[in-house]
Amino acid sequence: MSKNKIKVLFICLGNICRSPTAHGVFLHKVTEAGLGHRIEVDSAGTAAYHVDKAPDRRAVAAAARRGFDLTPLRARKAIPEDFLEYDYILAMDRQNIEDMKRITPAGYPGHFGLLMGFAGEPDVEVPDPYYGEDHGFERVLDMVEKASNGLLKEIEARL
Repeated sequence: MSKNKIKVLFICLGNICRSPTAHGVFLHKVTEAGLGHRIEVDSAGTAAYHVDKAPDRRAVAAAARRGFDLTPLRARKAIPEDFLEYDYILAMDRQNIEDMKRITPAGYPGHFGLLMGFAGEPDVEVPDPYYGEDHGFERVLDMVEKASNGLLKEIEARL
């Protein structure tokens, strides 16, 4: 973990829907707040299904309608070293947490939990919209925007 920057990693299963949406939304909010030099943002998946692929076209389209650009993002698989690098590792659902626990080194000092805790909803999971209809991507955006606001507020207080 860096002493100069606070680093945030968003986690979902394949890193093509939920976590890149969170990545893009949070990065946009960080940039708008003028904190790009103090906060680094990334996303990864617990599975390697889509490594090096762009986010799902439906996620990209839904995000673009709200002014968020996901097009530069590419999927990657989470690795144990992520726990040495990131101050916040935020999962979209409980299965992501369980999968990440398998690679978590003992004594991780950062924040590791569900993203929606930053929206005041610590037990709420962000549902995977991949096999659903387009409105599922809008719901994910609603949830991610709410949680991103809370996360940014906490990090700003730390800075």
